[in-house]
Amino acid sequence: MNSSRPYLVRALYEWIVDNDCTPHMLVNSEYPSVQVPQGFASDGQIVLNVSPQAVRHLHMDNEAVSFEGRFGGVPHTLYVPIASILGIYARENGQGMVFDLESPMGEDDDIEPDDDLPPPDSEPPRPSGRPSLKVVK
Repeated sequence: MNSSRPYLVRALYEWIVDNDCTPHMLVNSEYPSVQVPQGFASDGQIVLNVSPQAVRHLHMDNEAVSFEGRFGGVPHTLYVPIASILGIYARENGQGMVFDLESPMGEDDDIEPDDDLPPPDSEPPRPSGRPSLKVVK
């Protein structure tokens, strides 16, 4: 099943804008393929104002969010993979959503399934012998 994150990001963005608030995205600036001005990042994170008044050519799809924005008056083209988005919220009241940190694609590919667990469709073993119920008065 596809990740729900891109759908939630788009829905929350639209909801925040529809309520006349300013959408901000919290982004992991150290995530692979993130293209943001590193001079504005702090502790590996950056908060981006993605309101329609602050950005140009905003594009959101299932892979990434991209747009043009200005930092210190200097124009930049930003590219933010969906997995690097840690949250989206309204600046005015903080309402929005925070997401779990996702690992870059391919890092979890080498995890092996636990062979000790039975398959989910198998029936539990039937107990042998007589039932051991007692009458309690």
